[in-house]
Amino acid sequence: MSPNKTAVKEYLLSLQNQICDALQQEDGSGQFLEDTWVRTEGGGGRSRVIENGAVIEKGGVNFSHVFGNQMPASATAHRPELAGRSFEAMGVSLVIHPHNPYVPTSHANVRFFIAEKEGAAPVWWFGGGYDLTPYYGNEDDCKHWHQTAKNACDPLGQHIYPGFKKWCDEYFYLKHRNEARGVGGLFFDDYNAENFDHSFELMRAVGDSYIKAYQPIVAARKNTTFCERERDFQLYRRGRYVEFNLVYDRGTLFGLQTGGRTESILMSLPPLVKWQYNWQPEAGSAESKLYTDFLPARYWI
Repeated sequence: MSPNKTAVKEYLLSLQNQICDALQQEDGSGQFLEDTWVRTEGGGGRSRVIENGAVIEKGGVNFSHVFGNQMPASATAHRPELAGRSFEAMGVSLVIHPHNPYVPTSHANVRFFIAEKEGAAPVWWFGGGYDLTPYYGNEDDCKHWHQTAKNACDPLGQHIYPGFKKWCDEYFYLKHRNEARGVGGLFFDDYNAENFDHSFELMRAVGDSYIKAYQPIVAARKNTTFCERERDFQLYRRGRYVEFNLVYDRGTLFGLQTGGRTESILMSLPPLVKWQYNWQPEAGSAESKLYTDFLPARYWI
């Protein structure tokens, strides 16, 4: 079956609407501002950003659909046989940075690629997932996050969640720090198992379950009292987020290499962040527990 690009695009635009509506409702006062853009080389997107809300300090939920005559280096690095093909890439990508240090940062992405060449069958795949980055870990939050992810994947195959969970743990890892970015979730790429319908259904299951995983955590933690110490630690840990996105993230590299809109690509970066030289948490502190109890990869459910 040939990929139905129109159906994928319609779903992604609808998903962007659903996520923005749910997050605005949870925030209570902040509103997403929309900015549409056109890419000179082909395609464009719809960026939505919320800033200085009651709950969300900065967040972005972006849709993009870009195309071109040459696959970028980031996409052919592990698939050299695709060099020279034209491509289309579409997806929704989001990052939410809350004010309250007890509300984790979250990231999600679902995307579709297709590479085509005259006289050859199209090569297509889906990718995406979501991951959670707490500053003060909470066992219940982590269990809920992973249980929601598992519930989304299980109807499409009992092997999917364990595989995608492991992939996420390995992908969102800062090798230069020898530590995970957060507590993981789901990650997958180059997915075209069975057929287009199955693969598209899996992408929708992941996309639809993100807000089910995240919104209850935000609701439970957004009114937690915090002070300057917790805020300082949040800003310090946000530095790890910046490091990962600028050094390792495939989506960031792909966007920059394809001449994407820089403002939209880098909307994932937090508004405030700090680095401290050789900082170490106090032994036995709540901050140290993030490193000992939450960042090491583990099975939460």
